[in-house]
Amino acid sequence: MQKKHLIFDNTEIAFALKSDSELERAYFLFKMISIEPLVRIGTAATNFALKAHLPIEGLIRSTVFDHFCGGVNEEDCLPVINKMYEKGVSSVLDFSVEAKESENEFDYARDVTLKIIDFCKEIKAIPFAVFKPSGFGRFHSYEKVSNGKNLTEKEQMEWEKVVERFHVVCKKAKENNIAVLIDAEESWIQDATDALVTQMMKIYNTEKPVVFNTLQMYRHDRVAFLKNEHKKAKEGGYFLGYKLVRGAYMEKENERAEEMGYESPICKSKAATDDNFNAGLNYILDNLNDMWLFAGTHNEASSYLLMDLMAEKGLENNDFRVWFGQLYGMSDHISFNLANKGYNVAKYVPFGPVKDVMPYLIRRAEENTSVAGQTGRELVLLTKEKKRRKTL
Repeated sequence: MQKKHLIFDNTEIAFALKSDSELERAYFLFKMISIEPLVRIGTAATNFALKAHLPIEGLIRSTVFDHFCGGVNEEDCLPVINKMYEKGVSSVLDFSVEAKESENEFDYARDVTLKIIDFCKEIKAIPFAVFKPSGFGRFHSYEKVSNGKNLTEKEQMEWEKVVERFHVVCKKAKENNIAVLIDAEESWIQDATDALVTQMMKIYNTEKPVVFNTLQMYRHDRVAFLKNEHKKAKEGGYFLGYKLVRGAYMEKENERAEEMGYESPICKSKAATDDNFNAGLNYILDNLNDMWLFAGTHNEASSYLLMDLMAEKGLENNDFRVWFGQLYGMSDHISFNLANKGYNVAKYVPFGPVKDVMPYLIRRAEENTSVAGQTGRELVLLTKEKKRRKTL
């Protein structure tokens, strides 16, 4: 097992890009995030201040925003992208604006994604584009389609525009030889997304994976879904691309299932989720001729497992069909140490206007508070690096 080598404990490599002041800011942020009541109060106060148009954007920008986001627009992110690429870490530019409702906003999200694909074509450090399905259409539309409900004439026109936005982006991605990652969302809108992404794969993944779907492996049905999609792809003669993640909406999923009286789609335990995630890694690695993998994980055990599986199968560390991914501002000890060993690594770099990116930032704070050990691990490593630098 690679685990005994403990490559993720090397803090000098992990934090090489952080100045002493950035290291202190990261330590302060994770210390604050580790206090659950503080996160709840801070979230409520921030939402109130933004809605009341109080002048707090500068404070947000200089603290939590700059730690977890690359900038307010694509150009703003370039210094971050270039710095990371010098250490072998690529970027996935993520326009992290959520919960929009108008056709103009959906068209704008599509246009930003198209612009990112142009960026990808010019800048080797950005090998993937990404978009969120609910950025391209109303949540309500996905929900109705997922539930098989009849759409009104107006809703049908709206849905056709959603499909068209998917097509425009996937077509341009294929023309520019860029892969596009399509995010997963809540289970009650995911069926519509899955069907739409499969439709895109049939059309655009004819030579290799261009369109990647996202599987949230905290759902107990995703391994079966993966195997079924593989069967369909083999019969249809197209390739699959999958980003595997554990999932980001666990509390919301469980609460809704309880309120509405149906079985939660979420695994009963973290161990079951881990087993599911690792089963997904195994299955894709066993079928790399048909599908490629983007493993989005902050979990050290799963990262070591994927390294071991690659070694067992005689794959080069930089095999173009396998990528590791983490979020910007988190798990640098995984990202930069993997890149240092020659693995393909990409950081999701969110960007957008400060106010619009707040739902994303709040989710990151809540996730770090709720995921057992995540914040503690960050703090241990930051403390270790601070001590190391003091001895120099």
